[in-house]
Amino acid sequence: MTTETTPLNVLFLCTHNSARSVLAEALLNAMGQGRFKAFSAGSSPRENQKPHPLGLQVLQKAGISTEGLRSKSWDEFAAADAPKMDLIITVCDNAAGEVCPIWPGHPATAHWGYADPSEGESSDEEKLEAFRQTLHLIKRRLELLINLPADKLAKAMLQTTARELAKD
Repeated sequence: MTTETTPLNVLFLCTHNSARSVLAEALLNAMGQGRFKAFSAGSSPRENQKPHPLGLQVLQKAGISTEGLRSKSWDEFAAADAPKMDLIITVCDNAAGEVCPIWPGHPATAHWGYADPSEGESSDEEKLEAFRQTLHLIKRRLELLINLPADKLAKAMLQTTARELAKD
């Protein structure tokens, strides 16, 4: 359970860790008021993968810090010295279907699927709008999470609670 001094650690997973998971990490860290500490990673980020520039642009225009955001492998969070996660949320269907590492501490898991805003052959303006829409959708769900009462965030309840939020 989270306390005033111990934030709930949340890891957002996607395949390349360049768009949706990065948006979710930045948003939750901005919105979480110290009750949450968000991270993101990918199952198979490409070599030299970086967060998508349109995603960073949308975050900055929304007044959300992009400092320290980087694409990384989920292997970083499966290591013994990694921060212990309380909740792991996949935000893309590909990552949800992959065999995940065994996470230290057996955190709760949930899948909140979002379409990839960087996918397709659309114009940059259309992709920028897709990133804005994805940010908005993630924000709506995160607002529900951060406003949950403490008993719904207790370790025993977290699995059920996080999965129920996927149904909105």
